[in-house]
Amino acid sequence: MNRRSFLAAAAAATVLSRTGHATPAPEYLQSRYLAPDHPLQEAWTAWKALCLLPEGRVVDQFQDAASHSEGQGYGLTLAALFGDRDAAELIIGWTERSLNQRGDGLLSWRWRPETSPHVEDPNNASDGDLFYAWGLALMGSRQARPDLIERAQRTADALLAHCTAEHPDGSGRRFLLPGAAGFRHEDALVLNPSYYMPLAMHDLARITGRGSLATLASEGEALIDELARGGLVPDWISLTADGPAAPPENFLRRSGYEAIRVPLFALWSDRAEAPAVTAFSQALAAAEPQSGAVTVFDPVTREVLERSSHPGYAAIAALATCATSNRVGSLIPAFSDAQPYYPATLHLMALVVQSTVFPRCVPI
Repeated sequence: MNRRSFLAAAAAATVLSRTGHATPAPEYLQSRYLAPDHPLQEAWTAWKALCLLPEGRVVDQFQDAASHSEGQGYGLTLAALFGDRDAAELIIGWTERSLNQRGDGLLSWRWRPETSPHVEDPNNASDGDLFYAWGLALMGSRQARPDLIERAQRTADALLAHCTAEHPDGSGRRFLLPGAAGFRHEDALVLNPSYYMPLAMHDLARITGRGSLATLASEGEALIDELARGGLVPDWISLTADGPAAPPENFLRRSGYEAIRVPLFALWSDRAEAPAVTAFSQALAAAEPQSGAVTVFDPVTREVLERSSHPGYAAIAALATCATSNRVGSLIPAFSDAQPYYPATLHLMALVVQSTVFPRCVPI
C-alpha cells in the first residue's frame, strides 16, 4: 500500500462524538492511524494474544510476568493506532487502578504479581508516561473523547514539572530525565536517549497545548544527533557542563537493548537522515554476517557484543537499512508471536513505521 492510498483509507476512519456526529481526528494525525481492514490488524491481534491479559495488563514474560508503565504505554499507543477501543479501555482501566498511585499524574514504573504490595517502588519511568499520554491523546482525538485528552494533559504537565532539568552548563536548555527521582546529580544529569520519542512529544504538544514538550523534543534530538556523530548512541549517558560523558559506574556502557529504540523512534518521526539512524545502519553493514540480529554494540568501536534470534530486532535493522538507502522493499520479517514481549512489541512498531512512514520499504 502506498502512502496516498494509506492516507485515503485512514482519513475515512472517523469517530462518533458524544452528540452522535462523525468527527474526524485532526488532519495531521490521520497518517498515524491504521484502518480497520489494514493488513497489520492480524499482527495486532497476535500481539494482544501474546502480551495482553483480559484485565488489561501488558505482561513482560521475560521479567517474571511483571508489568511496567512502558508496556502499558506501548500497548495503549498501539491500541489507539489500530483503533481498538476495547483494548484501550482495558489497558487504561488496569493502569489507572494499579499504577496511578503517586497522585501527580505519573505512573509507578513496575507492578509485580508475586509481591505485596505489587508496586514496591513509587518512582516513575518517563518513557512509560510519555507513551501512555500519547496513547491517551491519540485515542482521545480518534474518538472525540475530551476526558482522555485531559488525562494526557495531566501526565504531560507532570512530566514537564517533575521529569525535566536544565543542562548543567547553565544554558537554560531542558532535558527529559528517566524518572522523577534518582537522575539529578550535583554536577551532572543521567539521561537515557531512548526515552525520547520525538513524534510522541510533538503530537502531545499539539493535542494538549503543552508547547514546552515540542521544545523538549527538539533539544533532545539535538543531543542525540551530537551523540551519534561521535559513534553509536549509548544506552545511558551523563550530561555535564562540558557536554555528554560516560554514565556512572552502575549504568551499562554500551549501545544495546535500550538504545536500539533510538533509530526506531527517529524513523517513526520521519527522520531517516538522523545521525542515529545512519550510525546504526553503518554499524549493521560493517558487522560480520552471522545468524541472529545484532542487539548490543560497543558504542565507540562498534564491536558486536550480542546477537539475538528474535525477529523483532531484525525488523528494526531491516527497516533502518531500507530507510537509509534508495531501495524499494525490505527484508523485514513477518510478525511473529514466538518471541517475548519486548522484541515482539518493537517488531510490531517497526511494521507500523514501515506502513505509515516508509511505504517503499514494504516487506519482501
